[in-house]
Amino acid sequence: MDTITMWELAALAAAAALVGFSKTAVSGANTISLAVFAAVLPARESTGVLLPILITGDVLAVLTYRRHAHWPTLWRLFPAVAVGVVIGTEFLFWADDAVVRTSIGAILLLMAGVTLWRRRTTESVDEASAEPTRSGRVKARSYGVLGGFTTMVANAGGPVMSLYLISAGFRKLGFLGTSAWFFLIVNTAKVPFSVGLGLIDAKSLLLDAALVGFVVPGAYIGRRCASRINQRLFERLVIGATVLGGLQLLLR
Repeated sequence: MDTITMWELAALAAAAALVGFSKTAVSGANTISLAVFAAVLPARESTGVLLPILITGDVLAVLTYRRHAHWPTLWRLFPAVAVGVVIGTEFLFWADDAVVRTSIGAILLLMAGVTLWRRRTTESVDEASAEPTRSGRVKARSYGVLGGFTTMVANAGGPVMSLYLISAGFRKLGFLGTSAWFFLIVNTAKVPFSVGLGLIDAKSLLLDAALVGFVVPGAYIGRRCASRINQRLFERLVIGATVLGGLQLLLR
């Protein structure tokens, strides 16, 4: 806290508000928040500071969309996600700040590419079936492991899960409800791992206390805008900002 300037604190506050907005309006927009936190703070420690803010947004999203979750899809994903979280924890155990910063930048660029590919290849269809096929189970495991790893290393599992849920055929409310419960459960489960790695401590929680209040107005604005927002334009802005954030981390 002593080394953060007012401008940096303002940037973190705006990023926290964007977390709330993304949780109730456009999932994946918080990749911009990830880039801001990793640019202002040491990259490795930034993941621990951001996690409680993400959980706050998850709680608000669940309160808003709790009735629209598709639980068979969630139970299908959780075992593979757990494997990815464990792999990500092992990676963070030995990786230093430079490696984590480079990894976050690479993950952001990868997620931007994945999002572009998703927009070109997916179509809106009926909500996912509760009965998975063999290929569906393989896809769930693949996305689950990747999502668990990226969310543990960089809190960047949003684009991975967005791609999976859209490819599974979820419409807006089912997508938002399933995503809200997924990240509330997964992010809460990550807390002991982050504490064990030293990413969450008294100092990080003090900074969280100064920022968490900004999540609420962001979530409120997102809820009001969810049915009105021009999704295609906003996704283009998110992708552009994500690419710039990823390049900034890689070239820093």
